[in-house]
Amino acid sequence: MATKKAPATDIESALKELESLVEALEQGELTLEDALARYERGVSLARTCQGLLGAAEQRIELLQGQAGAESLVPWTPPAAAAPQD
Repeated sequence: MATKKAPATDIESALKELESLVEALEQGELTLEDALARYERGVSLARTCQGLLGAAEQRIELLQGQAGAESLVPWTPPAAAAPQD
């Protein structure tokens, strides 16, 4: 039976491990037991990434609220220069 790994503490390491798991599963050379264990770990990593992204989003929303709505201005691209005759 596979041993449980410690949870990833940052999104970069979680994504790197998840990519490695996906590559191993796509090769199709794992036993059923190994494939299931890696799939379970992948689901756990995906949930970890979702949680980390959700926390980052909350921090951004908090910072935007502290800055005040009046200081946030939507970006608009500059108009293309009109050709001169």
